[in-house]
Amino acid sequence: MKILAATDGSKHGKWVIEWLAEIPFTVQPVVRVLHVVDTASVRAPFMIQPVAVGTARYIQSEMKRLEAAAKSTKKESERLMSTLGLSGTVTIDRGGVATTIIKHAQRGVRLLSIGCRGLDALDRFMLGSVSNHAIRYAPCSVLVVKEGPRPIKHVVLGIDGSAASDKAVKFLMRYVDPTPDGPGHEPVMVTVTHAVPYFKYPEVKETGKALVQRYGAKLAESGFQICEALRLGKPADEILKVAKQDKADLIVTGAKGLGAIRRVLLGSVSARVVQHAHCGVLVVR
Repeated sequence: MKILAATDGSKHGKWVIEWLAEIPFTVQPVVRVLHVVDTASVRAPFMIQPVAVGTARYIQSEMKRLEAAAKSTKKESERLMSTLGLSGTVTIDRGGVATTIIKHAQRGVRLLSIGCRGLDALDRFMLGSVSNHAIRYAPCSVLVVKEGPRPIKHVVLGIDGSAASDKAVKFLMRYVDPTPDGPGHEPVMVTVTHAVPYFKYPEVKETGKALVQRYGAKLAESGFQICEALRLGKPADEILKVAKQDKADLIVTGAKGLGAIRRVLLGSVSARVVQHAHCGVLVVR
């Protein structure tokens, strides 16, 4: 499996790489670490002709600083990859950060690993972060890292019976080793979570229960330890509550195709989970 890890040289960028060494992949992935020199950040929109307005010296100085930082980040990332035993390369590219990451994600990548910094209310509304852009436009699955790495012992899987949920389950079964420490050790726990709205008809609850059992049975057959959680309420809120209550190491959810309006309105469950989760979130495509 090909993985793209986007780093900016910060501790968050370092976590993006370190998490890949903690996830118990069934087969060792090939990792391409990408650092983007943000050339768009050194030029304000109104600076169409920087020389004319006397900003050429400033821009040249800033570009030199960014290029030096990029070389340092590349060297540190290569060292970290070697230390962690990860196979792959480190690449530097230039351009807008979000668009450049998506461009590289389109090159046969199965998983994009990216950091998530704390967002205030305005950032959430305006979709200002690179991670928000990634979960909406990346053609592959996206791992949003929110904290330092730790072993994956407990996963909360949010399902709704859709094709997106099927893909999330298949991802776990295909790429994640349920017994990373070998035979005789405790398997990875997966809490299969499904939320239904407050209802008047008992058959709605029965349908939800059957759905959770069906997904749980598939994962159990693959070797995962299963816990079932059928909840009442809004899907994103209930997934977050279960993850916090169980002290989950990772939340996994499917990504549904969103139209332009829904992207602007933050309509998807996965977007809300990514924004508010205390732990990392894997959005599967």
